[in-house]
Amino acid sequence: MSLISANDEERISAAITAAERNTSGEIVAVVADQSSRYQHIPFMWAALLALIIPWPFIHFTWMPVQIIFLIQLLVFLGLLALAWHPRVRMSLVPKSILNANTRRRASEQFLAQNLHTTEGRTGVLLFVSLAEKRVEIIADSGIDALVPKGTWQKIVDQLTAEIGAGRAVDGFEHAIKQIGDQLAAHFPPGDADPNELPDHLIVLRS
Repeated sequence: MSLISANDEERISAAITAAERNTSGEIVAVVADQSSRYQHIPFMWAALLALIIPWPFIHFTWMPVQIIFLIQLLVFLGLLALAWHPRVRMSLVPKSILNANTRRRASEQFLAQNLHTTEGRTGVLLFVSLAEKRVEIIADSGIDALVPKGTWQKIVDQLTAEIGAGRAVDGFEHAIKQIGDQLAAHFPPGDADPNELPDHLIVLRS
């Protein structure tokens, strides 16, 4: 699954660099193919539906139990094969689980990218999970306490809409600029050289 090309990555990285020139805060964007593999989902649905199959045969036919068991097994294997397709699998995952897994993966990346160690607690993570079609912003306490309530969610909603409209890179640039504006308003530039900052776009492939 691919959302951005190599040229797009350069545009997004440039947008982060430009935003960080105006603030001592730090921005990291992470694009992940998926937040979880959900390999248990096909087994769960196939087993659940296969458990229902024998009852009509038991109550309304005289089929031998061996034949009923064989039918049940074939139904289970057929449903498992169907549900194993990534698109079908994702459609079977409840939204609450999609949200929870995306939030969990974003939190892991917030720590993995050391955003919790920034001076003044000014790290902000922009996390996009493609399979789940979810966007998360996690801001450390230093900046989060100063930003009006609902600001991050508004940026998330705008980026989600632009990705859905096929303007993913434009959406990233707009979101990064808005995050940078919030950081710049409260944390002006420090002495760090932007050219010395590490690459702040991470693409996680499955």
